[in-house]
Amino acid sequence: MQLKTILNRVHPCRGFVYREVKLVKGKNGEVMLHVRVAPDARTRATCSKCGEKGPGYDTLPERMFQFVPLWAIPVFFLYAMRRVDCPKCGVTVEVVPWAIGKDHLTKAYAWFLAAWAKRLSWLEVARTFKTSWQTVFRSVEKAVEWGLAHRDLTGITAIGFDEVFWRKPYKFLTVVYEIAQGRRRLLWVGQDRTLKTTLRFFRWLGKERSAQLRWVCSDMWKPYLRVIAKKAAQAVHVLDRFHIAAKMNKAIDEVRAQEAKAMRAKGLAPVLKHSRWTLLKRPENRTKKQKLKLAELLRFNLKTVRAYLLKETFQHFWDYRSPGWAISFLDGWCSQAMRSRIEPMQKVAKTLRAHRLLLLNWFKARGLIALGAVEGLNNKLKVITRRAYGFRTYRATEVALYHSLGALPDPQSELTHRFC
Repeated sequence: MQLKTILNRVHPCRGFVYREVKLVKGKNGEVMLHVRVAPDARTRATCSKCGEKGPGYDTLPERMFQFVPLWAIPVFFLYAMRRVDCPKCGVTVEVVPWAIGKDHLTKAYAWFLAAWAKRLSWLEVARTFKTSWQTVFRSVEKAVEWGLAHRDLTGITAIGFDEVFWRKPYKFLTVVYEIAQGRRRLLWVGQDRTLKTTLRFFRWLGKERSAQLRWVCSDMWKPYLRVIAKKAAQAVHVLDRFHIAAKMNKAIDEVRAQEAKAMRAKGLAPVLKHSRWTLLKRPENRTKKQKLKLAELLRFNLKTVRAYLLKETFQHFWDYRSPGWAISFLDGWCSQAMRSRIEPMQKVAKTLRAHRLLLLNWFKARGLIALGAVEGLNNKLKVITRRAYGFRTYRATEVALYHSLGALPDPQSELTHRFC
């Protein structure tokens, strides 16, 4: 079987034919395949502006278009572009089915690189297929642009807001996910975590789709609370359970650090040494050594221990089924925390009191939306940004996040054969 037969099967180009195939050596002695493409004598060139066929005007010098490699051998299409004497647009360069505009990559190769970029880092993809990082980035960028233009935005009823640390110094991204059961994906990314950023999302979403929202999940960041109350007032606003736990952990860590410093100044035994993760981890995640350390700490009447016990007591709040009993438990817990005279825990109690109605919405949403989806998607997001050491610009980060988390469609109609 000849290579031309395989190409006609997996990558047919209507109006064009594959001519000779040559195995050649490049300047560096690298072996590559050159496939010469010619227009079908029975068809006329197509204008790149209006899409109408017209008579030929002249032919430009031969160009090379990189195709999917075969057996790790680079493959290039060689074709001399025709100029069209279009009655409507004048003299224009023809459009070809395997590439877009002046791009030196074929569509098939760009989608091939973009597919591999979901599995490997962009640098590893470039090294594996003997191309540049910039080529991989452009391929992913085109795949993302096509996916964003063709994705389905109907039926969005549940979304989750969060901010993630992007880069130093104090650069954040606002990310918005769809968190309905069975539909978890990244919807939108914006720079910073300000009021204007949140407003930009709702302007992008539009009034009609904003009015269809039934559930909105977020943390207690004030710009989110203000804008959501204004732009999605009909939706049930749910506070993210993870961020409440994070606030308590931060308070416990603050108490532990202060108390350990005070004990060291008094010359007391350093019982709080190496206890940070013992106190912050979930019970099921502690090691045997950490369990023994916790049992030792619980023998002492320390502020840190009392703060830890307050945190563990609060976990019962999420087990209630009745919002009435839950609010009663919350009021009792807040009173206990205020009487504890532990300032960081008192701050947490005041925060929870200020948002008690939003806390109760968690019980309305339980089982109806994926409440843990925001944090799950954020964990994936951190892996992507950590893996992408070369992402020095916001654009590259935005493209990578949409590509990996956006559940974007790919052009099935344009791809006769899936190369990976």
